[in-house]
Amino acid sequence: MRVLKKDLRGEEGEIALLPESLDDLWHLRHLVERGDLVFALSQRKVPAIADKARPEKMERKTVRLGVKIEDVEFHMYSNWLRLHGRIVSGMDVGSYHTLNIEVGTDLSILKYHWRPDLLARIDDAVKESQRPKVVLALVEEGEATIGLLRQFGVQMAAEIRMSSGKGSGEDTRASFMRGVAEAIDNAAGGGADVILAGPGFAKDDLKKVIDSSYPDLAGRIAMDDASSIGRSGFQEVLRRGAVKSVLESSRIAREAKLIEELFREIATGGKAAYGIAEVQKAMNYGAIESLLVLDEFARRGDVDDIMRQVGNSRGKVIVFSSEFEPGDRLASLGGVAALLRFKIA
Repeated sequence: MRVLKKDLRGEEGEIALLPESLDDLWHLRHLVERGDLVFALSQRKVPAIADKARPEKMERKTVRLGVKIEDVEFHMYSNWLRLHGRIVSGMDVGSYHTLNIEVGTDLSILKYHWRPDLLARIDDAVKESQRPKVVLALVEEGEATIGLLRQFGVQMAAEIRMSSGKGSGEDTRASFMRGVAEAIDNAAGGGADVILAGPGFAKDDLKKVIDSSYPDLAGRIAMDDASSIGRSGFQEVLRRGAVKSVLESSRIAREAKLIEELFREIATGGKAAYGIAEVQKAMNYGAIESLLVLDEFARRGDVDDIMRQVGNSRGKVIVFSSEFEPGDRLASLGGVAALLRFKIA
């Protein structure tokens, strides 16, 4: 994410942004809210002036529109964000229009109230964009899963199973290993770091194949253990903080660590609160050190009030992604929880 312009007067003002990745579009999904005014280039149909014989003929024209947003849609696998609302600036004022925001589409967002957590999200997006991409590759005998570590979670890149076709077992296994090595190299193109993990010795055999066939990739691989592959294996690697030099500052690792700390405090009757009522009570005592909020709850009026008061009292506000397992665990507690400075009755 690149910040092109920032003009704030207190909590009100305009921030212009340029999304540079799928992660950035996901961040924008949570930055743009109902009631915001968004300016971006878009296309509208206008009469084709040159074709007088067919006055009904229309052509598309690129124009800059200001749209008051009523609905936000993010389609992760289509790589675009749709912002729907009523045009308030530009041509066809009063009509409804959808801004299709893709990677490389700059936009300006005007708000009456830029919450501290929204500004922190922009800072996170800028910092994350400067970090190398991380690939998680998990392998066991006959099966492998490869994922890309995104800021919203792990996006599955490939699932590979050993063929049951004709040929000797050794030939089939060797072909499987070569296929997995090639898939990892494709996923890690552009200098990404790779965490290679899994149960047993399959990962070690795969590493030998990579060492001989992809020497550049081999230098970017860190080895670790995992008791399973797939999404549960991804979470296991992240939860343990594997390869701290790669992951310790990532958004997901931070969320996983915080949710583990929260459940530990809850289990021991310690310094934690969860659910709106308990969190509100803790806030009234000034006890909240870290407020944990699921992204789907951040726009609710009562939650917004709590977030603003915690931020004003120098507490930390962390918005969790609903796309990943730490967010699922937070959802099971009502979507809002807090780690406290001191225990309250």
